[in-house]
Amino acid sequence: MAIKSFYFFVAATTILINAQTSKSTPLQFAGVNIAGFDFGCGTDGTCVASNAVPPIYQLSGIDGLGQMQHFVNDGYNVFRLPVGWQYLTNDQMTGVLDETQFSKYNMLVSDCLSTGAYCEIDIHNYARYNGQVIGQGGPSNEIFAELWSNIASHWKDETRVIFGIMNEPHDIPNLAAWAESVQSAVTAIREAGATTQIILLPGTDWASAKTFVSSGSAEALSTVHNPDGTYTNLVMDVHKYLDNDGSGSNAECVTNGIDDTWSPLTTWLHANGRQALNSETGGGNVNSCVGYISQQISYQAAHSDAILGYIGWAAGSFATNYVLSQVPSYSGNHWNDTLLVLKSMSPKTNKFVATVV
Repeated sequence: MAIKSFYFFVAATTILINAQTSKSTPLQFAGVNIAGFDFGCGTDGTCVASNAVPPIYQLSGIDGLGQMQHFVNDGYNVFRLPVGWQYLTNDQMTGVLDETQFSKYNMLVSDCLSTGAYCEIDIHNYARYNGQVIGQGGPSNEIFAELWSNIASHWKDETRVIFGIMNEPHDIPNLAAWAESVQSAVTAIREAGATTQIILLPGTDWASAKTFVSSGSAEALSTVHNPDGTYTNLVMDVHKYLDNDGSGSNAECVTNGIDDTWSPLTTWLHANGRQALNSETGGGNVNSCVGYISQQISYQAAHSDAILGYIGWAAGSFATNYVLSQVPSYSGNHWNDTLLVLKSMSPKTNKFVATVV
């Protein structure tokens, strides 16, 4: 076992070195999901606002700001901040933000911005509200657009805010109709005055990077445009886990995903002049994931013109024994990283990420 592990890490290190020498520019982003405002959300888009556990020390005793400050010291430069739609509207199917609820979420965004990092607003509803698909039996595109208009209006002048349209759409009946819903949000964000920020466009099948092209998501979302007809800063939003079923629910990793996921996706991105961000990835704190995640990041760094970076799942309000935990533990007067962060995902370790300008 020890000999196998030795050769496994030698192979991973070789790939890291090769990627460093072949890439022309570093990855633009590396980050961590700071979860908690999404707690209570199911994959059917049913969220209970009262079940959220805000990673805000004043609200829950969980030091999300301390975590982010520590991760910035590790070289990270972006944080994804999941939140349930219902949380922001106090369990009302509307695009109108509840002032009290929104102010609490804004505490996390403000903490994030205070670190100098980029901050992604992520609506964590799986393209649904209480079981019904947006624009296809659920909330209308007009309500969805109103939600995003109100969100974007608040941060329209903040260049380091990224707008994540929706977490992990799945089982979408009509992809062309979904693209219309995404278009309504993009138009609303831009018309609210947020004209230059990155907007992330997610496809079906849980935003799968592996099936982004084959599912038809790439073709459908390639039509989404800015009001002026351009595609500037409209970035494809993809996820990839490396366990045996790609679900991110198992500790062990079994693949680097290069041949069946990243290579075909990169080919499509290059052919179409587009870019993608891997906004959810990770694995258990085990040697197999250290090796395979390192290889995945190395490949992405070698193709940083098309793949902007990665955001690990997850820290924030998760327990340290959560199977995919990237929550740093605090002891004495300092934070201690998980194995996967320390050995693979930390930019201080892999040297593949640009510093924040």
